[in-house]
Amino acid sequence: MYILPSSCLQMQGDKKHLQKDFFLYNASKVKCKSYINMREIAERFRLPPNEYVIIPSTYEPHQEGEFILRVFSEKRSLSEEVENKIEAGNISPAERDTENEQDNQFRNIFRQIAGDDMEISADELRNVLNNVLKKHKDLKTEGFALESCRSMIALMDTDGSGKINLDEFRHLWTKIKSWQKIFKRYDTDNSGTISSYEMRNAVKDAGFQLNNQLYDIINMRYANKNMNIDFDSFICCFVRLEGMFRAFQAFDKDGDGIIKLNVLEWLQLTMYA
Repeated sequence: MYILPSSCLQMQGDKKHLQKDFFLYNASKVKCKSYINMREIAERFRLPPNEYVIIPSTYEPHQEGEFILRVFSEKRSLSEEVENKIEAGNISPAERDTENEQDNQFRNIFRQIAGDDMEISADELRNVLNNVLKKHKDLKTEGFALESCRSMIALMDTDGSGKINLDEFRHLWTKIKSWQKIFKRYDTDNSGTISSYEMRNAVKDAGFQLNNQLYDIINMRYANKNMNIDFDSFICCFVRLEGMFRAFQAFDKDGDGIIKLNVLEWLQLTMYA
């Protein structure tokens, strides 16, 4: 896989991960004369003193590969990788919307499936959610997999029963509706999938700030061979992100961003998440 330093743009005091709009409204100061898949590319440019971002790219889209970028300058210069701070926005229970006909329908379905104990398992949750998704003709999806529903149960299961009650289900559904809107916003061609690049922006819209390494992990874990992410994987990813952030915050008592776990706590956290 060949990595090409395709362009160099002037920064504007922002060292965070650059969004698509930045490239739409900022032209390259310099770029490679020929875009070709050679093993080594060397260019010499003269630029006034300032902060610049160098953008390496693969010859084929949606591909990844290791690369070495060497920058030689006549005077002393500093360089660093552009990264985001890892954090999550508001992951507390969302406020309830005004109850409507659809909410009444969910409650009735919940009562029919939950039975006398008024709690549902992962299998039952899958039936509830997939029955609701069938009514959304504009959302192209085969429904939720059982593994996704198990992750949802783990996220919402506050008492460790392996099931969720009506309030926990309502909170979960509020989250899913919010994430569904984000997915539809980026699935502009109604293909039922979004690209790995669009996933970065979707994660940000959902209130999560991640670095490049974590975005790469998301793509390896949830994207298909064409680097696209379907609705089920999309929701499963967000459920996992929120669950892990919430678990970390529960252990981070002093809020210093560092936690200490013994082997039992680590296994309990990772095996059930």
